[in-house]
Amino acid sequence: MASVSESIHVAQTLDGPVETVSKPKVALQPAPQLVTGSGVGLSAETEAVLTDRLRAAGLIMFAGLAIFLVRRLFAINTIDTPLEWVALGMHAIATAICGTIGFRLCMKCPKALAHGRLIELLLFGSTALYFLVLGYAFLLHGARNGFIAPIAPMWIILIFTYALLIPNTWQRAAIVNSIFATMGFGTWFYVYQTCPFFHALTAGNPEIRPGTLEVGLILGIAAITATWGVYTIGRLRRQAFEARQLGQYRLKQMLGSGGMGEVYLAEHMMLKRPCAIKLIRPEKAGDQLAIERFEREVQLTARLTHWNTVEIFDYGHAADGTFYYVMEYLPGLTMEQVVKMHGPMPASRIAFLLSQVCDALVEAHGESLVHRDVKPANIFVAHRGGVSDVAKLLDFGLVKPMTTASDSMDLTRDGTVTGSPLYLSPEQALGDTPDHRSDIYSLGAVAYFLLTGQPPFQGGTPMKILLAQANQQPVPPSEIVDDVPPDLEEIILRCLQKDRGDRFENVQELGDALRQCSVGETWDRDQAKRWWQCNGCPDKKKLDDDVLNLVCV
Repeated sequence: MASVSESIHVAQTLDGPVETVSKPKVALQPAPQLVTGSGVGLSAETEAVLTDRLRAAGLIMFAGLAIFLVRRLFAINTIDTPLEWVALGMHAIATAICGTIGFRLCMKCPKALAHGRLIELLLFGSTALYFLVLGYAFLLHGARNGFIAPIAPMWIILIFTYALLIPNTWQRAAIVNSIFATMGFGTWFYVYQTCPFFHALTAGNPEIRPGTLEVGLILGIAAITATWGVYTIGRLRRQAFEARQLGQYRLKQMLGSGGMGEVYLAEHMMLKRPCAIKLIRPEKAGDQLAIERFEREVQLTARLTHWNTVEIFDYGHAADGTFYYVMEYLPGLTMEQVVKMHGPMPASRIAFLLSQVCDALVEAHGESLVHRDVKPANIFVAHRGGVSDVAKLLDFGLVKPMTTASDSMDLTRDGTVTGSPLYLSPEQALGDTPDHRSDIYSLGAVAYFLLTGQPPFQGGTPMKILLAQANQQPVPPSEIVDDVPPDLEEIILRCLQKDRGDRFENVQELGDALRQCSVGETWDRDQAKRWWQCNGCPDKKKLDDDVLNLVCV
């Protein structure tokens, strides 16, 4: 999402492969091949889609360019300027490139298959450069002979060929189509400004004079229309996806979306068991970093068996390149939703819930895994086993194995800061290697939010928040809200120490401190049950009831 509470990347993204985790103690068996091509080779399906489209584009563009090249060669004696010879050479080069790409992809050339986006750039870039030179030559030739050569049609063809054949987000399509339209209009405008023959021809004819504006409008409308087509196709594809089944799971409705992807309510068709399916959006499947993060989230979360960690049932990928995993459906709300709907929590409830999160992190840290993105939106306050206020730790998409400083150089060399700035530890904000005490800092920031209704630092840009996390001391919660237990405030402020050595040594120690504080044992299951009977989101409660009774058909 766009808010700073979501995971962001400051500066550059990781450009190297993500390290995989070896020798897990609790191994997740690969999911049955629910659809054709499912398995662990996640990027192959996405590359196959792009490869098929590039093959079609290469062959179509080769055929079109070859026909006009042959026609031009039959009229080669009409070429009378060096620029026209350059245009002919560019024509031959673009035709050769398109043909080579199309036929090499037909032969499944390994190098071509492995560099889809580079092939896309070469295919359309060479054609666009040829059109640029050709348009310039056409306009000059026409001006010398008393007519205005039409150059807009070839750019319109290129714009719509790209939009229809290349799988893209609408944002990326808009950028490329805008470049094509600008190149076409820029050629016309440049000739208008620099060629006296062209200028005299347009200035002396009132019917031709508005031509510059018309060319710009035509190409602009073409780019906008093509981009809208890409958006519409993507939306229809998503609607069709929502209505279909994914392997043995029937998708019901979208539950939410975030930086990694979308979450759908689903049902196992044989077991009739409700579940939640998290997937990468189809348009994000081309992002290799997102794919690696998603696969790591599945593998690392599956190693954890604590009841306060979300349970993974299954994982796989569809034939169209959609990546997904199946987890337990959680009735209830995230901590962020609870606070936004009902205000700060009682201190006793905070201690009750966060001590459970500590228990989940004890297992994760015991496996040498650091969550790195503990925040209210990643902690669910759920109903499980007839019990209310069961904390569930979600979204291990940013989990990393603990490493030494030398081991982590490849992960931090590009200046990437990964996580949610409102709850990020100082060492993460500074680009240092996080450890288990970084999660303790984030837990302290979560406790601060639950107690006061606001994070320790807020306002301004994400970068300003990161600087505050690294350098400023938070305002004590007792100065923001009343009736803050002194020992709970002391626990929170100790978690929020800038020097990780001044924090709790481990989450087990933090959990014990939460249970032993003055309010640690005053919230119980009965109070939680009564709270949920009187509060919560009516729409979510109705959905939860329907899901748990298996009537969401």
